[in-house]
Amino acid sequence: MKVSFSNKQALSLASVVLMLIVWKLLSMHFGSDFVLPSPEKTLVTTLTLFTDGKFLVTVGATILRSFTGFILSALFGIITGIAAGINPYADAFLRPLLVTVRSTPVIAIILLALIWLNPGTVPVFIAFLTMFPFVCTNVSDGIRSVDPDLVQMARFYRIRTGRIIKELYIPAILPFIISGASSAMGIGWRAIITGEVLSHPKYGIGTLMQNAQTFLNVDAVIAWTIIAVVISYGFEKAIRFGENKLITWRD
Repeated sequence: MKVSFSNKQALSLASVVLMLIVWKLLSMHFGSDFVLPSPEKTLVTTLTLFTDGKFLVTVGATILRSFTGFILSALFGIITGIAAGINPYADAFLRPLLVTVRSTPVIAIILLALIWLNPGTVPVFIAFLTMFPFVCTNVSDGIRSVDPDLVQMARFYRIRTGRIIKELYIPAILPFIISGASSAMGIGWRAIITGEVLSHPKYGIGTLMQNAQTFLNVDAVIAWTIIAVVISYGFEKAIRFGENKLITWRD
């Protein structure tokens, strides 16, 4: 069954309205802001946070940590992914490392990082370790997706290596990089906030969420959660925008 774009929007809106109704009913059932505040009270708290003088510093600190972790993971992930995609020995060497990082619980990494690093560095370290495997694996898969016969043919006709990279490898790995970036940013963003909750740096969304939880300000915890979700959604839309531009460039 084909669903038009407008109908999809209506369904999405209906889903949001349903969640708000359920939220309102549950808050009325519990009857306590210390358990579950109402949507309207949470909305007021959310708007109040925007007027706080430290709001931009707090959000900016978390976003900066996210970008730092993403850039580091992208840099190392692309380099190691290319090596693993081209060289089977490099792939055999890196595979146990990637499996280990992926299999280790995030909370275990955070606890170790709290011992090794200062509070402001812990979220960046966590972001790097959670995002790096996605980028590396996707890049190596992109390299392997290139038809080896095309590469052999290009070398047979003595086409320059730079042109082979530009016209064969780069178009092949870019969609994989975008896909890896989308997955990595979603998981990395959650890992960063979790790291902030536990490491408690001076500024950060996770820090204020922890402070709110300590004083049973449930509405503030939910408000910061909503802000984090909106920012994550913005990252996702930005990546999709870049993906659409990439498709246009390739075409």
